[in-house]
Amino acid sequence: MTTADYIDAIKKRTSRRSFRAKLLDEETRQVLRELTDIINTKSDGFNMIFVDDCSAVSKTLSGKFSAIVITGDDKEQTRLDIGYWGESIVLQCVSHGLGTCWITGTYDENKMLSLINIDKKTRLYGFIAVGYVKDKLSVKEKALYNMAHKQNKPYQKMFEVMDDKLPEEYAFGMKLVEMAPSDANRRAIHFKYEEGVLSAYVDEPYSDKTIELGIAELHFNLGARSKGVRGRWDIHGRFIPDNDTVIKFPEKKEV
Repeated sequence: MTTADYIDAIKKRTSRRSFRAKLLDEETRQVLRELTDIINTKSDGFNMIFVDDCSAVSKTLSGKFSAIVITGDDKEQTRLDIGYWGESIVLQCVSHGLGTCWITGTYDENKMLSLINIDKKTRLYGFIAVGYVKDKLSVKEKALYNMAHKQNKPYQKMFEVMDDKLPEEYAFGMKLVEMAPSDANRRAIHFKYEEGVLSAYVDEPYSDKTIELGIAELHFNLGARSKGVRGRWDIHGRFIPDNDTVIKFPEKKEV
């Protein structure tokens, strides 16, 4: 997939909670297993486990769906990595016509733990549901979408400080941040633009808000990259332009 493909997926993506009555075909599931294995090499802190059928673990989702279950250590960087690389899987799935939904609460953890094997010291962060969906949102999905987006926050309101106008490349990246998934559309990330440096943080770094920050960092990177600005986010939450850095996702066959 190209950067343009990922941006197109960002624009198409919406959380899907009503899946069709059949599971993904075996070929698609195998591709997702392989993709999950590749993503697991991106961080020492997390481990993503593909589960063929997770339909029984959540009452907020209907139909049949597989899941990428996310586990890891209890660190801020792990949460960032989970958001960044987990969203890369989401966008690849969306690009190939699959429905997805980030789930970090409102599911039966005991049922989930019965499907996977993890160490007692390992944290269960949640999962990404993946399955077949209809082209149009269900009545329930429409209601939840409208409720969540009733007061959608434009990126300008995410800034605590902006001492100068954002460069065009940064502004486009921030427009994609507006489209990032967020629990109840809370948009918990705070941005600053001071003396030409863009930075971001959340109030509770040891919470799921940091997963959202990792997702937002990916969306911004893709937007900036499409406008010719390569870069990375450092450990202090600052975006560092770096023309020697090339953002490239794992190349996999289509699902």
